[in-house]
Formats: sequence, C-alpha cells, structure tokens
Amino acid sequence: MKRVFIDGSAGTTGLRIRERLANRREIELVILPEALRKDPSARRDALNGADIAFLCLPDAAAMEAVALVENPDTAIIDTSTAHRTAEGWVYGFAELPGQRERIAASKRIANPGCHASGFIALIAPLVHAGLMKKDAALCCTSLTGYSGGGKKMIAEYEADDRSPLLDAPRQYGLTQQHKHLKEMVAVCGLEQVPAFMPIVGDFYSGMEVSVPLFAGQLNGSIDDVKAAYRTAYAGPIVNYAEAADEAGFLSAGALSGRDDMQISVAGNAARILVTARFDNLGKGASGAALQNMNLLLGLDETEGLVIGCHG
Repeated sequence: MKRVFIDGSAGTTGLRIRERLANRREIELVILPEALRKDPSARRDALNGADIAFLCLPDAAAMEAVALVENPDTAIIDTSTAHRTAEGWVYGFAELPGQRERIAASKRIANPGCHASGFIALIAPLVHAGLMKKDAALCCTSLTGYSGGGKKMIAEYEADDRSPLLDAPRQYGLTQQHKHLKEMVAVCGLEQVPAFMPIVGDFYSGMEVSVPLFAGQLNGSIDDVKAAYRTAYAGPIVNYAEAADEAGFLSAGALSGRDDMQISVAGNAARILVTARFDNLGKGASGAALQNMNLLLGLDETEGLVIGCHG
C-alpha cells in the first residue's frame, strides 16, 4: 500500500483528488488534523513520509513545500504553475511522445494547466509532425466553466444575490499575460506567444479550447491535420473524433464530469478549426493528476478515472 499526502487538500483540486482517492484500496491517505494543516513541521513529516505527495497550493507555497522534501523516494505531483517549465521537472501531459515513460521514471511531475492542456493537445502533434512551423502566429479561444476559478469564483456564481454580469460569458486575461501561456509555448516548442482569449461561462465544469488555422500556416492539408491527430490520440484518455459536433454545435460541457479529452477538426481546406473538449476539473486538473499518479505506481493509467465513449 502506497502512502499519499495531499498538501492543500482544502482547495478545489485538492478536495477532488482526496474524494477520488478515499476508496482506492492500494492507497493510504495521510491526513493531517485541521489544527496542523498549515503547521510546517507536520507538513514536513507528512511530505517526507509519503510515497507520493500532491501539491494543491499557490505557486509560492508549492515552492516552499518542495523545499521541505528531503526524502529522495518521495515523488511530487505539483498542480500549481510553479514548476511547469522548471528544469528537473517532467511535464505531466502523458500523451506527448515518450512522456508516459518520463513520468513513470520521475520524482518531480508538474501537472498541466487546464487551458494549456487543450492548446498543447492541439498544437504539439502538428509541430511534431512538421505540419506547423515553430514561428507560427496563433490565436486560441478557451471557454471554461466557473469551477476553474476556485472556491471564490464558485461562491460568486452560486450566490443568490450575484451580479447580473455573470449571466453572460466573460472574457478575462485581457493583458495577454495569462499564467498558462509560458507552458503553452515551451511544451509546444513555439517561438511566438499565441493571442489567448480565455472565457468563463455560467456553467460549473467543462472546457472547450479552439485554435483557428489558415491553410497558409500549415505544411499540409486538413486531411494531414486529421491524420496527425489519429496517430497521436488513439486513447485510452485522449481520442480523436471524426464527427464530434452536436447537430452543428460544439458544447463546452459535453465532457463534464469525465477525465478524458476529445480532439476534433472542423472547417474546410482554407480555414480549419481544431478543438479540444474536456472537463477543466478532470483532464484539466484532478484527472490528469491521478493519471500521473497511476503511471508512477505502474498501474493502468485509467485506474479510478471516468472515461466515456467518443462518437
């Protein structure tokens, strides 16, 4: 039985991981009493006594937690932004070429950002296949449920006296300095930062990340793009779907409550729209973290995950 500690188990991601591990027979959860949850000595002991530690903390606190770890056998899965492009850390998007093996052999895994997961899933295979140049100037729109904003945003959206402005989708990240941009560029090997338009909508969970492409940006055709995705994503968690739309629509909530991701291609020979749909709390957060834990433990990577059927 493996000992697992969640540092920051009171947050949205930490709570979800804790709930999902509670009934795993091969896992012993290390849980600190409420009075010791923020005690440095108690946290140090828990971190160093764990086989795997999840960090569900703000960036600065995550870096402090890493500094407390002295046990070389403790593997860390950090869900914050702090280490996603840091030297010595493996990026935890298992579907990248060779990444499952790197994750399984690592003691330092950076869980991907939710928006970044969709963008990387769409663009990395195209760069890898030589269909897209690294200096491509790209745009990306990402529609997410409000749970991605954490406890504060969830409370705002679910309050009885909430602002009427929350009734319509709201764009944010207006300064083009969103914290996920760094990993989006680094992991895909891009030379230019994309213009990024994240939008939060009045629904709890779900995510739809879309990148529009013009034929002139590609060293190939729309059929080559589809072929690249078929090769890269044959499951079990990320899959390419030929006919993904719902009678001409693509709902951002189609994979809500699940841990898989659906990749689709629409448009025509001149203007192409590539889209990734998933749950911002699933493959975009806790689902990816559990997938990485499974790989570390040598288990089936889908163990404990909610995987649906793709059309």
